[in-house]
Amino acid sequence: MSALAYSEGMVKLRAFQLAANEDGFVEANGVQDGSTLWLRNKLPDVRTNFHKRLCLDSLTNSATIYWQTVGGQCDSKTFRTVDSFQEWLGSHPHN
Repeated sequence: MSALAYSEGMVKLRAFQLAANEDGFVEANGVQDGSTLWLRNKLPDVRTNFHKRLCLDSLTNSATIYWQTVGGQCDSKTFRTVDSFQEWLGSHPHN
């Protein structure tokens, strides 16, 4: 991987992190192998009492969000662009 590609990837991950912070995500425990950053919502979803989790992955330059449905099932969605992530957050409020 070139230095330019690495730098562009880190800028993208930082943009994911900033969008998440604006929506109430905070850093959670555990960087497994140095290639991921885990965040969670400060406040749980009022319908499920579950904190959404977010994994920022520097190997794939993506963000994957995990949440619990009202029926108790876990679900996830992976985003490749910050715009699509922000659009999803806007249509899935946690309160």
